[in-house]
Amino acid sequence: MNLKQQFKEGLLTKNPVLVQLLGMCSTMAITTSLFNGIGMGLSVTIILICSNVLISALRKVIPNQIRIAAYIVIIAGFVTIVDLCLQAFLPDLSESLGVFIPLIVVNCIILGRAEAFASKNGVVASALDGLFQGIGYTVALIIMCVVREFLGSGTFGGGILNGGEGIRILPEGVPAMLMVMPVGGFLTLGCLIAGAQWLVKYLDKKEKAKEAAK
Repeated sequence: MNLKQQFKEGLLTKNPVLVQLLGMCSTMAITTSLFNGIGMGLSVTIILICSNVLISALRKVIPNQIRIAAYIVIIAGFVTIVDLCLQAFLPDLSESLGVFIPLIVVNCIILGRAEAFASKNGVVASALDGLFQGIGYTVALIIMCVVREFLGSGTFGGGILNGGEGIRILPEGVPAMLMVMPVGGFLTLGCLIAGAQWLVKYLDKKEKAKEAAK
C-alpha cells in the first residue's frame, strides 16, 4: 500500500472528474456555488469511504455473478443515510442539491471504485482509496464552483459567507451570467481538464527524466 501514490492518483493522475471523466452529470449541474461544491464533495467522499470499506470486507462473500447488484444495494444504503442526514441537519443544502444526492447511487465514481479497487483490496487500503478519490472529486468541484460563481455571479462563498449571499467581488451587471448556465459548466470543465492533462504529462516527463539521470 503506497499512500503517496494513492493520494497522487486521487488528486491528479486518476482524478475522477478531470482524468477519468466520471460523475459528469452532478459536476455540471451543481457547481454554481461554493456551498453546493463542498456539500456534494463531502457527501460523495463519505459514501465512497463507507461503501469501499463494506464492499472490501464482504468481497470474499459476495458471489461474482451478482456482485454489481450487491454493490448497488450497499451504495444505496449509504446514500439513503447521507440523504436523510442532509434533510435533517442541512435542509438548505439538501434542497439545493436536490435529486443529485439520490443519484449518487448510480454515480460511476462510486461503482467504479467498488469494482476496480475495493473488490480486490483490503479494508484499510479501500478506505484510503475512497478518501483520496473523494478528495480529488471535492477539489475539482470546488475549483469549478469558485470559477463559475466568480465569473457568473461576481461573488465568492455563495451559500456560506455573508448570510449565504457570498462576498461580492465584481459589481452587479459585470459578471457573465452565461457561466452559471450549462454552457459555462462545459467551458470551465474543458479548461480544467486541459490544465490537468498538461500537468499530468509534465509530471510524468519530470519523473522519467529523474529515472534516466540515476
